[in-house]
Amino acid sequence: MKKNKRREFQSSDLVKSFARIHGFEDKLIAFEIKDFLEEYLDESLFSEIQSVDLKEKTIIIKISSPLLKHDFKLRKSFYLKKFQDKFGEDKFNDLLIL
Repeated sequence: MKKNKRREFQSSDLVKSFARIHGFEDKLIAFEIKDFLEEYLDESLFSEIQSVDLKEKTIIIKISSPLLKHDFKLRKSFYLKKFQDKFGEDKFNDLLIL
């Protein structure tokens, strides 16, 4: 009797395929950006970030602290370059801080 080959996938590969099929690949990338910020920023600074979203190649970050918001606006090109280096230059072309 012939055995069928068993295919093994990484769970992240399945999630990426599912996201691509159902059209919410941008949300998945936004979660990855938020995870990156959690590692990059201090815990107290990260707690001030309300949300991260990606729409039409623009990263939208909502921040509750006025000081952190101002810092992000001043260093906008630095953060955008950091995101492009980490996730690919073709995925983002702007960063919006709200």
